[in-house]
Amino acid sequence: QLQLVESGGGLVQPGGSLRLSCAASGFTLDYYAIGWFRQAPGKEREWVSCSSSDGYTYYTDSVKGRFTISRDNAKNMVYLQMNSLKPEDTAVYYCAARGGPGGAIYVLSYEYDYWGQGTQVTVPS
Repeated sequence: QLQLVESGGGLVQPGGSLRLSCAASGFTLDYYAIGWFRQAPGKEREWVSCSSSDGYTYYTDSVKGRFTISRDNAKNMVYLQMNSLKPEDTAVYYCAARGGPGGAIYVLSYEYDYWGQGTQVTVPS
C-alpha cells in the first residue's frame, strides 16, 4: 500500500527554522516527483515546492531563498527545510507524489496521485 507520512511540524517563533520530513512506503521515490503544498485556515491549498524525479527543484516565489526541498531516495525520504519562518507560513503542510518523466514538475494539486495526512506548522505573529 502506497503511503506518505509527514512529520516535523510544530510551533516556531518568527525567524526560526523547521525541517519537515515525508516518509514514503509501498513505492520507491526514484521515479516520482514530490511536491510540498500547504493550506492555511480559510485558504486554498497552495503549492510550495517540487522535486522532480531526477532531482530538479522548484519553489513558489514566497519561499525562494528560505525553503529547501531535498530527497534521499535510498531512505525513501523527502525533506523540506524551512528557514526564516514568517507568520504567513503558518499552515498545514502536505507532501504529495506522482510518477513522472525526468525533469517534469507539477504545481497543481490535482496532478498528484498520493498525499500524506499533513503536519501543522505554526509561526505566531
